[in-house]
Amino acid sequence: MKIVILAILSIFMILACENDPSNKNNFEVTYPKTNTVDTVDTYFGVEVKDPYRWLENDMSEETAKWIESQNLVTHNYLNKIPFKNDLKERLSKLWNYEKVSAPFKEGNNTYYYKNNGLQNHYVLYRKKENGEEDVFLDPNSFSKDGSTSLDAVSFSKNGSLLAYSISEDGSDWRKIIVMDTETKEHVGDTIFDVKFTQISWYKNEGFYYSSYDKPKGSELSTKTDQHKVYYHKLGTPQKEDKLVFGGTPEEKHRYIYAGVTQDDNYLIISPRISTTGNKLYIKDLSKKDSSWITILDHNESNTAVLDNDGSTLYLVTNLDAPNKRIVKVYVSNPTPENWVDIIPETNFVLQPSSSGKYIIAKYMVDAISKVMQYDYNGNLIRDIKLPGVGNTNGFGSKKEETVDYFSFTNYVTPSSIYKLNLETGKTELYWKPSIEFNSNAYESNQVFYLSKDGTKIPMIITHKKGLELNGKNPTILYGYGGFNISLNPTFSIGMAVWMEQGGVYAVPNIRGGGEYGKKWHDAGIKTKKQNVFDDFIAAAEYLFKNQYTSSEYLAIRGGSNGGLLVGAVMTQKPDLAKVVLPAVGVLDMLRYHTFTAGAGWAYDYGTAEDSKEMFEYLKGYSPLHNIKEGTEYPATLVTTGDHDDRVVPAHSFKFAAELQSKQAGNNPTLIRIETDAGHGAGTPVSKIIEQYADIFSFALFNMGYDVLPYKKKKKDNR
Repeated sequence: MKIVILAILSIFMILACENDPSNKNNFEVTYPKTNTVDTVDTYFGVEVKDPYRWLENDMSEETAKWIESQNLVTHNYLNKIPFKNDLKERLSKLWNYEKVSAPFKEGNNTYYYKNNGLQNHYVLYRKKENGEEDVFLDPNSFSKDGSTSLDAVSFSKNGSLLAYSISEDGSDWRKIIVMDTETKEHVGDTIFDVKFTQISWYKNEGFYYSSYDKPKGSELSTKTDQHKVYYHKLGTPQKEDKLVFGGTPEEKHRYIYAGVTQDDNYLIISPRISTTGNKLYIKDLSKKDSSWITILDHNESNTAVLDNDGSTLYLVTNLDAPNKRIVKVYVSNPTPENWVDIIPETNFVLQPSSSGKYIIAKYMVDAISKVMQYDYNGNLIRDIKLPGVGNTNGFGSKKEETVDYFSFTNYVTPSSIYKLNLETGKTELYWKPSIEFNSNAYESNQVFYLSKDGTKIPMIITHKKGLELNGKNPTILYGYGGFNISLNPTFSIGMAVWMEQGGVYAVPNIRGGGEYGKKWHDAGIKTKKQNVFDDFIAAAEYLFKNQYTSSEYLAIRGGSNGGLLVGAVMTQKPDLAKVVLPAVGVLDMLRYHTFTAGAGWAYDYGTAEDSKEMFEYLKGYSPLHNIKEGTEYPATLVTTGDHDDRVVPAHSFKFAAELQSKQAGNNPTLIRIETDAGHGAGTPVSKIIEQYADIFSFALFNMGYDVLPYKKKKKDNR
């Protein structure tokens, strides 16, 4: 009898273990078999194997099956994490508050975006002169699953027509649709196969847009490097659209942006061969068959037309001014030797906009906003008082306007809208969200630390007040470090939930970004890219030294170029973090430029064909090529979208396959592939919440938590 009872107890114990989500044996992962091929590339006499090249074929049935099998393993793992649903519930609850954009006038109507809380996409509303509000354009009606999103809107000069672009399944390819704003009926033909474009109206007659020729083969991965500008005349078919600029074989421009000045007198063309640097041309639209006038004939600066007053142009440029300046020049003789400074360069990076009859000069001071108002003669009118220390966005009202709007936010303050009287300088709160988050319970502090070479780097660390510095706080270290992009303090609902759990959120402003101008950017490109990784590693070491966290409780996270950052750091220092979260990452540095518009990133990266030195440098840090057999890498959750045609998902596919084949130890190596999704823009709220729940639960579980940290803390304090 005793034997029978013991046997029954043993069975119950086995069943209990199998059903116990905290039992780590339940989380052992058997990875799908990933076939290899014998593909070899030769660079400067050096052979480089590429065994997973076949995963670059996004149109193949084999790749589709691989995606399905990987997702099955990943979601089987994630769905066993005991607190994942609790995180999803909390994310959904906190996300569910009304969000409103600043209003803007078009014709006789006022427009603004609004989301009632959990809508997949913001809805464009309109208020008529009598104050009546109505839904003007609802992207949530574009598709049942939210996979089609509104990209950009552009109103004709009198506001009677709207051209808007849509993205399907997250792709960068767009369609442009024109509608009558009064009747809301579609007008004319839809413009297809448009990519990386502005929509700029000329009077009420038509608009300029940019695109590439439709690629042969997969439009999600085939190289596109010949951008062109077209003019679409309303009421005519797309096949009759006039080629305005580009398309000459001897001079390829990967990106060309076109814009018409507010007075309809000039067309501005800004051609680029890379993401940094542009030429600049202008054409007089008031004269029939006028010729192009060259403002800049080289790519050695970022220069744009800020505004014009008749034939006087106001340019913002970093030519001979790494932190930017504003100059004026006449259309008749617009080259640099004739430029006259209006707002000279300062020690801080300038981000200006035209606003009514004024120039609003936003400066970045250690990544924090400072805003000043000037007239068009460069006279300082006033400093604009901000509601706190943080980041502003907005400004840009039309010339006839006397008020403008801007948003203000930081890591603990949800974005609010403020109204600025341009004549008096008075600011007042226009709209503030009602959200279930107590900002006063959190603190956000900027620190400075030294990188490997002694460079001083700023970092903002945000967490609950009263945090115990014991080295055991779950921490996300987030970085980017490239393409002149600045990480300014911005509220994130997802990170708010992380911090509610007692988590720390740390964001360093590492080199390669734009926080300190062109010099800061250039200090993190090409053969200086290692500076970016060193800055990020030093940020982690600062957190360890000051007891915010330790390697056992650190997750490093980044997307796109930030995915490259964390991929390179994890292969260089596998013991730095417990968890690695590379999203839509650039992970194959030898082939990135062969896909879609990737060749345009060469200013930052260089290419493996440039020189033997550049090839060796890229191969030396390329995450895909530096995974070593027998190394224990951190728990890794790679995330990407199957319709990402900016950083094609093959980067993530090959990286995950390589990591799975060489990982030593028991840390999981998973890839989460969002179907019908792209690089991130336009992703439905429902999918974003699911992604955050998966990422946070994966991170916390692999830091050793079997219940959420705040629940564990309550339990430990009993």
